Amino acid sequence: MNIAIVGTGLVGRVLALNLLREGHTLTLFDKDSKEGVTSAGFTAAGMLAPFAELETAESVIFDLGKRSQQLWGKLLKEAGVYDGLQQKGTIITAHPQDMSELEHFITTLRNKVDEAKDIDLINSQELASLEPELGHHSKAYYIKNEGQVDSQRFLSFSTTHFNSCSKVTWREHTEVTKIEPKKVYINDSSEDFDWVFDSRGLGAKEHFEDLRGVRGEVFWLETKDINISRPTRLLHPRYKIYIVPRENGCEDIELEHCKDCKISQLPGTKRYIVGATQIESEDNSPVSVRSTLELMSAVFAMHTNFGEARIVNTETNCRPAFKDNLPRIENEEGLTRINGLYRHGYLLAPAVVEKALNEGIYNDKS
Repeated sequence: MNIAIVGTGLVGRVLALNLLREGHTLTLFDKDSKEGVTSAGFTAAGMLAPFAELETAESVIFDLGKRSQQLWGKLLKEAGVYDGLQQKGTIITAHPQDMSELEHFITTLRNKVDEAKDIDLINSQELASLEPELGHHSKAYYIKNEGQVDSQRFLSFSTTHFNSCSKVTWREHTEVTKIEPKKVYINDSSEDFDWVFDSRGLGAKEHFEDLRGVRGEVFWLETKDINISRPTRLLHPRYKIYIVPRENGCEDIELEHCKDCKISQLPGTKRYIVGATQIESEDNSPVSVRSTLELMSAVFAMHTNFGEARIVNTETNCRPAFKDNLPRIENEEGLTRINGLYRHGYLLAPAVVEKALNEGIYNDKS
C-alpha cells in the first residue's frame, strides 16, 4: 500500500518501522526537520517503567507498558540501535524525612496490581550492591526488569535508517493543513494515498478539541565523578525526580547521525537526563528558574558529586494529552489517528501502534 504518515515524532517513527516490515511504501510528512529534535520524543528520557508510572496512572498504562517492553528490542534493531535498550531495573528511593512518600508509593501500586507484591524493599547494603553510589540511602524499592530506551539515539538512528530506505519519501518542513481518509491536504492542494496516519500530537488540535499540552523540562548532565547505571527516582511531596543514565552516548561528533542531533558527548563522561516537571501549560520557552533550582537541588541531595557535573543541555517540550491522560486511537476506512500518549510516550508507543494497526489497516485487509 501507498501510505502517508503525518507527524514523524516518536509515534510516527514506530508506525513507519511497523509498516516497512510489511513492505508498504511510505511518505513521511512533518512541519519541522526530519531529525525530530523539536519533537516531544527527543526531549523524553525514554523510561520503560510500567510499575513506577502506575502510582499516578490507570492500569491500562501498566498493561500497555508491559507489552511495549516486549516490542522495543525488535524496533530498535530495525532502526539500527543495537544497544539502545536497557532493562536492569528501576530504583525508587526518598530522603529520610520523606519516607512516607515511599510507603504511599508501594501501597498504591499493590492496591492496583497483584504483581506489585513482588517488588523488593532493599536496605542500604543491598542498594549499595546494586548501585554503589547510592548506598548512603537507608532503603529503596528495586523494581526488576524496568529500564529505558535511549530516546535521542532512537530518533537519530531512525532518521538515518529512513533516509537509506527506498520505500520512504521524506516531506520535511511541510505543513499539512487538513487530513481526511486517504487524503492529505497541503494548503489548497491534496494528495491521495491508500491509507493515512495522523500522529501529529498537538498539531492535530483542529480535530481533537479536548487535546492539551503538558509541559516537561529536562536537564542533561555530564560528569566523570559519578556512576549510576539504572534509572533512579527520588520521591518528594512536591515532585518525583528521575535520573536516567545514558551509557552509550556517541563520542565522535563527526558521525553523520550526530551532527544535528546533539547526542555526542565528551569522552570519559557519563550523561544523565534529569527531570520531574509536569506543568499544565503549552509554553515551550526555556527552562524556568524555579525548575532549575528545585531539580538541581534534588540531584545534589541525591549525590553530592553531582555538584561538579556540567549542565550540557536543557530541553522543554509539551506532551499531548486528553482529559483522562489516556491514549486515543480513532480508526475509519483509510485513516487512523493516534494521539494523547501524555508523559508515557516510550512506555506506550509500540503497544498503542500495534493496537491501532490491528484494529485499523490490518483488520481492514482481513
